[in-house]
Amino acid sequence: MEKMSRVTTALGGSVLTGRTMHCHLDAPANAISVCRDAAQVVVAGRSIFKIYAIEEEQFVEKLNLRVGRKPSLNLSCADVVWHQMDENLLATAATNGVVVTWNLGRPSRNKQDQLFTEHKRTVNKVCFHPTEAHVLLSGSQDGFMKCFDLRRKDSVSTFSGQSESVRDVQFSIRDYFTFASTFENGNVQLWDIRRPDRCERMFTAHNGPVFCCDWHPEDRGWLATGGRDKMVKVWDMTTHRAKEMHCVQTIASVARVKWRPECRHHLATCSMMVDHNIYVWDVRRPFVPAAMFEEHRDVTTGIAWRHPHDPSFLLSGSKDSSLCQHLFRDASQPVERANPEGLCYGLFGDLAFAAKESLVAAESGRKPYTGDRRHPIFFKRKLDPAEPFAGLASSALSVFETEPGGGGMRWFVDTAERYALAGRPLAELCDHNAKVARELGRNQVAQTWTMLRIIYCSPGLVPTANLNHSVGKGGSCGLPLMNSFNLKDMAPGLGSEARLDRSKGDARSDTVLLDSSATLITNEDNEETEGSDVPADYLLGDVEGEEDELYLLDPEHAHPEEPECVLPQEAFPLRHEIVDTPPGPEHLQDKADSPHVSGSEADVASLAPVDSSFSLLSVSHALYDSRLPPDFFSVLVRDMLHFYAEQGDVQMAVSVLIILGERVRKDIDEQTQEHWYTSYIDLLQRFRLWNVSNEVVKLSTSRAVSCLNQASTTLHVNCSHCKRPMSSRGWVCDRCHRCASMCAVCHHVVKGLFVWCQGCSHGGHLQHIMKWLEGSSHCPAGCGHLCEYS
Repeated sequence: MEKMSRVTTALGGSVLTGRTMHCHLDAPANAISVCRDAAQVVVAGRSIFKIYAIEEEQFVEKLNLRVGRKPSLNLSCADVVWHQMDENLLATAATNGVVVTWNLGRPSRNKQDQLFTEHKRTVNKVCFHPTEAHVLLSGSQDGFMKCFDLRRKDSVSTFSGQSESVRDVQFSIRDYFTFASTFENGNVQLWDIRRPDRCERMFTAHNGPVFCCDWHPEDRGWLATGGRDKMVKVWDMTTHRAKEMHCVQTIASVARVKWRPECRHHLATCSMMVDHNIYVWDVRRPFVPAAMFEEHRDVTTGIAWRHPHDPSFLLSGSKDSSLCQHLFRDASQPVERANPEGLCYGLFGDLAFAAKESLVAAESGRKPYTGDRRHPIFFKRKLDPAEPFAGLASSALSVFETEPGGGGMRWFVDTAERYALAGRPLAELCDHNAKVARELGRNQVAQTWTMLRIIYCSPGLVPTANLNHSVGKGGSCGLPLMNSFNLKDMAPGLGSEARLDRSKGDARSDTVLLDSSATLITNEDNEETEGSDVPADYLLGDVEGEEDELYLLDPEHAHPEEPECVLPQEAFPLRHEIVDTPPGPEHLQDKADSPHVSGSEADVASLAPVDSSFSLLSVSHALYDSRLPPDFFSVLVRDMLHFYAEQGDVQMAVSVLIILGERVRKDIDEQTQEHWYTSYIDLLQRFRLWNVSNEVVKLSTSRAVSCLNQASTTLHVNCSHCKRPMSSRGWVCDRCHRCASMCAVCHHVVKGLFVWCQGCSHGGHLQHIMKWLEGSSHCPAGCGHLCEYS
C-alpha cells in the first residue's frame, strides 16, 4: 500500500521531490546504485540489469543493459556501482569472476566497455575511487583485491589479504590512498593503494564473516562494519589501534550498512536472511531502531540513500523482485511502542521496578529511586540535547530492598560450590548432595536426593513371576492365591514407608511364603532353601497391635532376643502317592491348614504361621498388571523437576538433570532443558562462580548449552621484551625478533602451559614459577616487580 506523504528538498540548484513508492521488477535484485544527480537508479541481479528514472510519482524504466541473443554470465551481476563523477560510467561484478565496465554514452545498444578477467572466482564487490575517474577496485571470493586503471586493459595492483574471501571493499572518502576491506574470517584490513605488498592495519572486528563496511561521510576516521554475528560496530581508525566506538545489536546477519546523510549518528542496515525490514539506527541508542521500513516481503539485498546530502529518501532492492523508495517521514518508529516498564530481581533479593513517571507520581507514598536513575530505558554514553530521547520513553526507577536480617542467597553459593555433579557412582552423588542440603537446612531438597537414590539405585525390579501368582506350577490353574514380596525385587520406593524399626515390637516368628514356587526359609545363616529363586532378605508380616510393616532381616545385626525360626516337620510318613494335579478351589484352604503337606503341595498352599501374633498378607489379585518398566518413575521425577523449576529453584532442576542424564532427559523437551540451563548458568555467572558455570556447561545434557564453552576465544598477547602486540603468526615478535614464551627461571622456550604476570609480562613454566614464588616475591626475570600467584 503506497503512502501519500510527499517531500520536496532543495539541494543547490536542484530540487528532490517524491513519496513512498515501489515498482515491480522482472527478477530479484542483488544490488542497486544511484547516479550522481539522484535522478536515476540502476538495478542489477542474476537475470536483471536495468536503469530506472526516479520520477515524482513512480519509477520509469529507461534502459535495459541485458542485450544480445544469448544470455552471458558476464551479465549475471553480484554487485553494481555508479561512478559519482562520471554519470555515464558503471561497473558490475559478475558471478563468474569478471569485472565489467559500462559506458552509457556509447551510441550502440551494447553499452559494454571493458572486461577484466583476472579473478578466478565470484567477485563480491566493486568500488570506484571517490575522486579519481579511472580507478576501480574489486574484491573477490578468491581472497584477492585488484585495482584497475580504466585506461589500461590489465590491473595495476593486486592485494592479497592472506585470508579467505573478500566480502567488501570501500575507498575512504577523506584519505586519498586508503581503502578498507572485510573478510570471511572476521578481519578488517586497511590498505594503501601505493603499497600492495602488505596492509597498513589489520584487526578482528567480528566473530564470524564481515559482510559489509562503510566510511562515515563526515568523520574522517569512523568506519562502520556489519557481520554474521548480528552486530554493527563503529570503529575509530584515527587512533594507533582501532577503537570500537559504538555497537548495535540487530536480530539477524547484517548484509548492508550505509551512513545516513546529514545525520552524524544514524545509519541504515538490512539483513542477509530471516529479517526483511530495513532499519535506521542511532548508534548512541543501540537496542531500539530509530526508524523501520516494512515494505519488502523478502530479503532486502541493496540499500542506497538517494542523494549524499539528503536524509529523507532511501532506495532499496529486494529478492521479492521489487524496487522501493522509502520516505523517512513514513517510516514506523519502534520506540513509540517501547515498554517503559520493567521488573528485575537483584542477586540478594532486591527488587527494582521501573514505570512511567506519571504513574509513580500519581501514587501517594511512593518516591522514585534517585540513587540509580536511568535517563530513559535506553542507555547512552553522553546525553545529546539535540536528540529528544527523554520524551519518548522516560521511566522512574523504584527499588525495594530486602531487610538486613532477611534470608540471603548464601545457600545458593554454598550449594553450587559443594554439590557433586559427576565423577562418582549415582548413589554416592545422591548421598553427598543430600548431606550438603541437610547441612544447609534445606530438608526437602535433602529428602528429594534420598528418594532419587532409592528409586534409581535399588537392587532390582519386581519380575512378572512374583507379581501374578496362580495356583499350581505352569499357571494351569487360574485362581490367584497370594502375593509374597522380596524388597529387592520390589519397585523402588514401595518399601520406603515401611522399613524395619528394630526398637519396636516383640519377638516374632519370621516364617513367610516367598512366592508360588518357593518353600519356607529360616533366618539361620540367611540361606535359601530348595526351590527359592530369590534372596531371602525381606519378610512381610505384621506385629501385634501395629499396622503391617516390611521387616528387613540382617543376620549380622539380628537381635539376640528374637527366637530362631524353624520349619515345621512332618509328623507322619506319607501314606499315598503324590499326585501332581493341583487341588481344586473348594478344598484348597483345607490343605493349606493341614500340617501334613507334601513337597509338591507346599508349592501351592500356604502354611499357617507358628505364632498367632504373626500373620501373612494375602492378596487376592496381582499388585500390578505387568512387570514394572525401567522408567516406571520417570513421570514422577519429571513432575518433581517441574515443581522445583516453578518454585524458582532452577539449581535443583539442573543438578538432577545432570546427575540422572539419559534417565530423565527423554521425558523433558529440549527447549525446557535449555531454558533451565541458561537460567542457572546466568545465576552462576552473576555470582561470579565461573568454574561451576563452566562445569555445568561441560556436563550439560542439552546440545545448545554444551557448545557454549566451545566458542572461539581470542587472546591478545604482548611481547615481554618490547611490550608490543604479538601477531597471530607465531611466538616470535615481529619487531624485536625474540621469542616471547621464554621461561624466566630456566630460560628455555615454554612449549606447554605458560603462566605470566599481568604486571610485568614475565613468566614461564607453571611449576617453575610456583616454586620460585614460594621463596621470593620478586620477579625471576630481575625487573624488580613484585609478582603474585594465586
